[in-house]
Amino acid sequence: MAIKVGDKVPSVTLRHLNEDGSVNAVSTDDYFKGKTVALFALPGAYTRTCSSRHLPGYVQSAAALKGKGIDEIACLSVNDAFVMGAWGREHNAGGKVTMLGDGSCEFTEAVGLTVDRREAGMGIRSQRYSMVVEDGVVKELNVEPSGEYGISSAEAMLAKR
Repeated sequence: MAIKVGDKVPSVTLRHLNEDGSVNAVSTDDYFKGKTVALFALPGAYTRTCSSRHLPGYVQSAAALKGKGIDEIACLSVNDAFVMGAWGREHNAGGKVTMLGDGSCEFTEAVGLTVDRREAGMGIRSQRYSMVVEDGVVKELNVEPSGEYGISSAEAMLAKR
């Protein structure tokens, strides 16, 4: 069953790279505590729509989103922290979007938003979605229909705020 508005985000550990290249393990309980986070998730780093539209949109819109009450923006994918860190550097995400690796698919499975991409050689991945989380509770959730892009974009999130 997929997470829904009003639910608390699951308690798992995610990882991201620090500026010195070391891996930082962070619990979702700590990460979402006491702030408003715009989290967007996507099938994979370096994939077409994810690289050409989804991540760049949030990087470009970071200041506008923060000006509308978002404390932090995070990108989540079923990739490891090193892949997410490298991908974020290529898109100048530093200081704008935290690149969270869900390498073991724990968060994605816990929120019930997996997608089977085994036929494409990608394994089990995340569906494309965005959510606004306030102090650990989902306040807004936008899950894309398979193969589509739009309602989870930075532009759509800005339009709602």
